[in-house]
Amino acid sequence: MTENSKIAEHISELPLIDHHVHGTLIPDLSRSEFESFLTESSEPIPPWMTQFDSQVGFAVRKYCAPHFDLPEHADADTYWAARARWGSDEIARRLLRTSGISESIVDTGVIETEHSKPSLTTLEEFGTLSAQRVHEVVRLETLLESLADAGVEADALEHAFDAALAAAATTAVGFKSIIAYRYGFDFDPARPHSDEFTAAAQEWLASASAGSFRVSHPVLLRALLWKAVSTGLPVQLHAGFGDADIDLERCNPLLLTPWLRLLPADYSDVMLLHCYPYHREAGYLAQVFSRVYFDVGLAINYSGAASDRVIAESLELAPFSKVLFSTDAWGLPELHSIGAALWRRGMTRVLSHLVNDGDWSLTDAKRVASMTGRDNAHRVYRLPNS
Repeated sequence: MTENSKIAEHISELPLIDHHVHGTLIPDLSRSEFESFLTESSEPIPPWMTQFDSQVGFAVRKYCAPHFDLPEHADADTYWAARARWGSDEIARRLLRTSGISESIVDTGVIETEHSKPSLTTLEEFGTLSAQRVHEVVRLETLLESLADAGVEADALEHAFDAALAAAATTAVGFKSIIAYRYGFDFDPARPHSDEFTAAAQEWLASASAGSFRVSHPVLLRALLWKAVSTGLPVQLHAGFGDADIDLERCNPLLLTPWLRLLPADYSDVMLLHCYPYHREAGYLAQVFSRVYFDVGLAINYSGAASDRVIAESLELAPFSKVLFSTDAWGLPELHSIGAALWRRGMTRVLSHLVNDGDWSLTDAKRVASMTGRDNAHRVYRLPNS
């Protein structure tokens, strides 16, 4: 067996831990609905095009078609016709259980989509469909919004949030902030005082429309972030490419530098998610700050056949103990499937090249694949042994 074959075999058999992922959609979808989940755009797909004609669409046809008894690269119409014969549960089982992902760390903060509001699987439903071990990451903004929705007044909101955070920490393996979506990383890095929290809560609740509590107040967002990192559990932060409502230039993780410098030594690890096109910046932060980790999960799915370069660039500067695997799959089980397949393909090609050139040993290449695909997540999230 050649060294390339040994690397490929090791990576193909590696049980992955997906450290950042979402549930799958419960209802059956129309084709137009399905295609709307192959893009981060919130605009309608023009009638003269199809989202299958994209890197992610081509990856779906290559890697997912065989799971519906089709050849790789079956055309879009054929793929859709074969997929549509099955209900959402069977589709999810076919794609999730063949991904080689053994454990998923699930962000449960999104239960509805921004498209037509269908619901996503719960943590337990996702675990059953995927036959994986599942762990929960609690979204901070959702936690605060649920308290406001329950009628908690501004002067009691901080205390109620602290209690809810402590309760969540007893079962969750981490927390997540979407401050990049709701404001940006160019926030005041200082920790807000309690009186600032209450004043901001009063402004937020007074301005919220009836029954709609979407926290975007910068004082509240950074207060939640500070509270989360004080728990010691890993805290995930979306960075870079994502939903259409972000201002991408304000999602550059380098803007977090002043805040990272303020964190006490015993505070949480910070997990930067997907990061593209700022994955090199994330790699720099992972090198200079001991508590910073990152992944390029979402970018792997959406760059498809071009994802080898993204994976290679993610390994340029950061210590390999700071890079993690994720799919950031959301809604479509196809995204879970191709996220794992593309990562395995990209890591095999990148590491084989390094070994063939004599820069790395085979032993080191296999060890780095295991670190990034599984071991780092197991360590940082303190997951129980199987």
